[in-house]
This record gives sequence, structure tokens and C-alpha cells, in this order.
Amino acid sequence: MARAADEHAAPAAAPGHRVAVFGGSFNPPHVAHVLAAVYVLSTEPVDEVLVVPVYRHPFAKELAPFEDRLAMCELAFAWIPRVRVSTVERELGGESLTLRTLEHLATQHPDWSMRLLLGADVIADLSKWHRFDQITAIAPPLFVGRAGVMAEGAPEPMLPKISSTEVRDAIGSGEIERVEKLVPREVLAYAAERGLYRRS
Repeated sequence: MARAADEHAAPAAAPGHRVAVFGGSFNPPHVAHVLAAVYVLSTEPVDEVLVVPVYRHPFAKELAPFEDRLAMCELAFAWIPRVRVSTVERELGGESLTLRTLEHLATQHPDWSMRLLLGADVIADLSKWHRFDQITAIAPPLFVGRAGVMAEGAPEPMLPKISSTEVRDAIGSGEIERVEKLVPREVLAYAAERGLYRRS
């Protein structure tokens, strides 16, 4: 089972260990995130998917507390073999930048061969990313298509179109039935119990 782990405590990997780094807000994690991890493990030459919740969003998006998002990622992904949830951005602290995280992982794990797992919906925003050219050099992007995304270069849709905003609205208003097929049931239960996304 996957476990949240400090990268320093990660078990030694075989040379050439192929890792798909799957970063995101996961606010909250939903079934499209889960399907993306399973799809990549099933179709791409990777040994592991490393789920990396952001600590502080670089675009100043308001997020649920990191520890809650980390716990929800554990609930969403822990049952999938070869998926691990990482606390690396908590250790790094401050504003989360993909380049900084990848450089840190590359330094800590020089035997890793990394790819950056991204949903096709981010393609339109890549010009806003800090040094995306350098990100590509360290961890070439691995895009997964998403329904409704028509951006140039987007691969064939493999993931359902799920709005995180709508999910948060439904959870916050107590209308869990609206999203019970879109979010892992344990994540929904956790969010409801903790009162996450509740409207003020």
C-alpha cells in the first residue's frame, strides 16, 4: 500500500527507477486523479507514480490545509500498487514550484528517471509556469487527455471532465449525492467529517 513518505526515508530504488511525478492541488483528489495514475501505470513504461500535493499554490489559489489534502490523497491512492504519496513539498516549505521540487528529487535520487504527469487541461497555462523549459529537461511531460480539453497538442481524452470547483461546492453545501460518483467515498467521508469546503 502507498504511504506518505519523506523522500529521505524512501527505500533504495533499483538503478534506472522510472518515476512519474504527479503533482497537483488535490483539493480534493477525485476519480479523474485516480484514473490518471492507474492509466499511466497501465500504459507507460514507469515503475512508480509519486503523488505530490502542493504545499502552497504558486498562483495563490485558496486551498484546504496541506495536512487534510495529504490525508485525502492517502485515502484516494493508497490502494493502488506502485503509487506513493509524498510529503516533499512540505519539507521544502514555502511556495510550491514544480522546478524546485523536481530539482530536489533529482538531487536526492540521482538514479531516478522522471516524467512529469500532467492533465491536458494545464496545456493552456504552461506559459505561466516558472522555467517550463528546464522542467521539461529534468522530467519530460507525460500528458493525459481529458474530456472537454481542446488545446493544441492535447492527446485523446482518457479522463472524465470533473470540476474541482463543483466538487468543493457540493461538499461544502452538504450535497454529497451530487458528487458521490466523482470522488472516492473515503475522501468524501473525510471532507464531510472535517467540515472542509464549508461555506462561511
